[in-house]
Amino acid sequence: MQRSSNILSGLRIYLAGTAVAAGLAIVPATAQQKPGAGSVPAAAAVGSGLPVPRFVSLKSDRVHARQGPSLEHKVLWVYTRAGLPLEVIREFEGWRQVRDSEGAEGWVLQSLVSGRRTALILPWELKGGQVPKIELLANGADGARPVAIVEAGVIANVRDCDKTWCSVSVGEYRGYVQQNKLWGVYPGEVVR
Repeated sequence: MQRSSNILSGLRIYLAGTAVAAGLAIVPATAQQKPGAGSVPAAAAVGSGLPVPRFVSLKSDRVHARQGPSLEHKVLWVYTRAGLPLEVIREFEGWRQVRDSEGAEGWVLQSLVSGRRTALILPWELKGGQVPKIELLANGADGARPVAIVEAGVIANVRDCDKTWCSVSVGEYRGYVQQNKLWGVYPGEVVR
C-alpha cells in the first residue's frame, strides 16, 4: 500500500510490489515475510545496552525499513536521506525498531544507523503546502543576531543542547535554535 508522505517527501519510498514517491526511482519490494515469522519474543530481545528510547541518524541514503527484525521480513519502505534522525524504540540483536518524525515504525539494521545526533527543523510545520522558515541565531538568546534562515524539514547536525537551546550546524552555518523546534532531541534533554 502506498502512503503519501508530506513531511518526509523524498525521504521515504513506500513499497507495495512497486511504488514511487517524490519522483524517485521505482524500488521493488522483493523481500516477503516468511510464514510463521512474527514478533520478537520478549526473552530473546537482546540489544546494545544503550538507553531505549534514544535518537540516532541514518548512515546511508538507502535504508530498508522492514516489518520485523530479519532480512526475511517484508520491506515496508526505503529511507533515502543520510543523516535523517530516527528514534530507536526497541532492539533485537543487530536490529533496531525505529520511529520517524511522522510516527511510522519499522526495523532497520543496526549497522545502518549512527549515534551522531541530527534533528529535523519543525517537521510538523510542513503540512498544508507552505514551508515555514526560522532563523539560525548567533547565540542561544531571544533577539540574537540571525546567522542564516533555514526551512522547516532541513536536517541540522546537533552539536549540543542545554534544555532550552541547541547549537546546530546546517551546511556551512553554525548557530542556535530553540530546542522545542527540533525533532531529534527530547524536551529538556542535555546533549554534549
